[in-house]
Amino acid sequence: MKKTSPNTTSSSNLDLPDINVWLALVDENHSLHLAAGRYWAENRGVDTAFCRVSMLGFLRLSTRSGVLTRTLSHEQAWDTYRRFMELPDVQFLTEPASTERHFATLTLRPGLPHRLWTDAYLAAFAFATGARLVSFDTDFRRFPGLNFLHLTA
Repeated sequence: MKKTSPNTTSSSNLDLPDINVWLALVDENHSLHLAAGRYWAENRGVDTAFCRVSMLGFLRLSTRSGVLTRTLSHEQAWDTYRRFMELPDVQFLTEPASTERHFATLTLRPGLPHRLWTDAYLAAFAFATGARLVSFDTDFRRFPGLNFLHLTA
């Protein structure tokens, strides 16, 4: 595996793709594969990153029946993740200390649905790192001030 960055500085050229983007990129038959590919080829930041939640989500969901058109074995999921990590502009970011503060702020706002805890964590991670969060999920719009790229089919 390659670089891990503590990412103590923020970068407006850093993208943090949501799990749905990583999944769509690897499945040529996924309904959002072409849109994910366009993003990857034309609109991606200078650097792209996994965090622990996006890495775990990718590994878990790519091995779950019914998520991809061809379910990956555990070995295939790890191999796919490692191929991403071998790219010179993809990195794994460790959690900055300020992530928890951002996470608490986002999850203590009135009206946050129970199903959005993971989205709130990814948004908090993006706030803490200065990354642009990239997703097909419109729920990220509910986090004011988030640098968010909403991908569409």
